[in-house]
Amino acid sequence: MNYIEAIRVALQSLWANKLRSVLTLLGVMIGVGAVIAVVTFVSGINDYVAKKIFNLGADVFIVAKMSAVETNVDHFLEAEKRKNLDMEDYQAVVDACQHCQYVGALMQGSGKVKRNEQSINDTNIQGITPSIATILDTDLTSGRMISETDLNNHIQVAVVGTDIVDHLLTGGDPLGKEIRVDGWTYQVIGVGKKKGKTLGQSADNYVLIPITVYLKKYGAHKNSTIDEARVGLRSHRHDRPGQEDSFEIETNASLLGIWSGLSNTFFMATIGIAAVSLVVGGIVIMNIMLVSVTERTREIGIRKALGARRDDVLLQFLIESVVLALLGGAIGVLGGIILAKGVTAIIGMPSSIKLWAVLAGLTVAASVGVFFGVYPARKAARLDPIVALRFEM
Repeated sequence: MNYIEAIRVALQSLWANKLRSVLTLLGVMIGVGAVIAVVTFVSGINDYVAKKIFNLGADVFIVAKMSAVETNVDHFLEAEKRKNLDMEDYQAVVDACQHCQYVGALMQGSGKVKRNEQSINDTNIQGITPSIATILDTDLTSGRMISETDLNNHIQVAVVGTDIVDHLLTGGDPLGKEIRVDGWTYQVIGVGKKKGKTLGQSADNYVLIPITVYLKKYGAHKNSTIDEARVGLRSHRHDRPGQEDSFEIETNASLLGIWSGLSNTFFMATIGIAAVSLVVGGIVIMNIMLVSVTERTREIGIRKALGARRDDVLLQFLIESVVLALLGGAIGVLGGIILAKGVTAIIGMPSSIKLWAVLAGLTVAASVGVFFGVYPARKAARLDPIVALRFEM
């Protein structure tokens, strides 16, 4: 059996019936395309979460009043009763954690930033200690970061994101200019490096101020996120031996684990939907191949009369089925990638093309072609050559 010739005949058959071929490929295209698009999105978001959102390193952990992603309602209600973490807790960690390279505190909320008659809303206002910039790897393009002097003296200075500069501080050097954040005046001392968008939301609409100024303005009603040191904090909060912590500690690995569980659930649900599309596509391929066997009955009879064996005929139709499914799979892979990258370009959702996903998509498509092509191929191979030669459409 000449495989090259079999593939050529299969492609000629597809080309001769273009509309039917496109409709036949549709189910496989949709199924494979959906899987590729979802894998691309999930992989991209996983990479983003690992590199950006939780880019803290394996040796960094977060201490908070309660988990940022609490899923147990009872635990959530119990955690709500805990005391808020405050600057005294932060100082207890600083004093007790001798092996901590950096200890920092952060409080945040949203607010309105204004300069003259222009304003920008929903700005992320963060009260920080100087070490937070190092812990969170915050880079500046100009100016300086908030210092201990700013912190200790409650100086109203601010480091701003590029959105603040583009909307309110255009025309000249932004350093030294004044902005008003929720009615309070701050002098701009630094400009952060542009971060871009995350899931369509800008990551550059922020203002960093000393945490002492933040507490003075907003109070301690918002939960403070304090990095590092369980032992000193348990001692300060009088947690008895054997008693659960009266706070939460989350590491990079635990946060990534939570996200991984959520993304896997989403991925499996989408795989189920895509599997239905692939089954439908496979059934369509089988039906079309059965029609093809009927249309080419005389051709099969002639080939058998000229010496073609059953295996040759079976392999010919099986190859045609696999080529049909593979072509649909290839178009689906390309369509899934284009869809994912198009969404990334429009709303900024992270995406990442994985070679294993492309190979898996093509393998699944070929498997569909084999599985649903066996019956039509066997039917063609079992045709009696004499009966086939007498057949008329």
